[in-house]
Amino acid sequence: MGAKVVMVASGKGGTGKSTLSVLLGGRLAAAGGRVLLVELDSGLRSVDIISGVYGKTVYDIADVLSGRCAPDKAVVESPLYPGLSVISAPYEWGGTVQPAALAALVEAMTPHFDWLLVDTAAGLGAPFRAALTVSETALLVLTPDPVALRDGRLAADEAFEAGLSQVRLVLNRVGPASFGGAVRDLDECIDTVAAQLIAVVPENAQLQACAAKGQALPADCAAFRAVDNLARRLLGQRVPLAVWG
Repeated sequence: MGAKVVMVASGKGGTGKSTLSVLLGGRLAAAGGRVLLVELDSGLRSVDIISGVYGKTVYDIADVLSGRCAPDKAVVESPLYPGLSVISAPYEWGGTVQPAALAALVEAMTPHFDWLLVDTAAGLGAPFRAALTVSETALLVLTPDPVALRDGRLAADEAFEAGLSQVRLVLNRVGPASFGGAVRDLDECIDTVAAQLIAVVPENAQLQACAAKGQALPADCAAFRAVDNLARRLLGQRVPLAVWG
């Protein structure tokens, strides 16, 4: 049986999509899955730092999609999250992500993994649309602000139009001041995006610091527990949406 392919998208940049992708991959791996995270965000490469593989990458996703190397040559195992492997994006790439090339990568790698997470670039460009053609589930990682929610709605509409039935909202960086102003409450977020809510991840300075330094997030962190609940919900378990404190 092949891997489950999940695209992680945002519409607007700066929502914490890549950080969440790494943490989610780590928690799926901790549950016993073999996980490959494919980063498509060329020019804004960050997965290598967050996952702890910085300096270990020889080939990247551009090399794979352009045929310069076999997919397995670009796979690097994370030293921070056992069971998680990554294919990083390049620092610069003049090409575009072609659906056929991405599909060939997925076909080559799905027999060897249980989960393929595709970290798309911000916006609704070529990486996003290519990911739509290979994914069965879309996670929209958004912050509770009007711009992110509006852009998330556009991403959700495209995902539904592409035939994805599993489009889920992950509300990230939620804090005490998130609601009551420009955004009223969680219900407004759900109504705006028109996608089922699957996780609420609290704002957490420790998460941001660990991601920037390439360190594993401690298990006693509320953000860690919230992402763990997200992984468990993807695995079909009945657990809370959010963890606070």
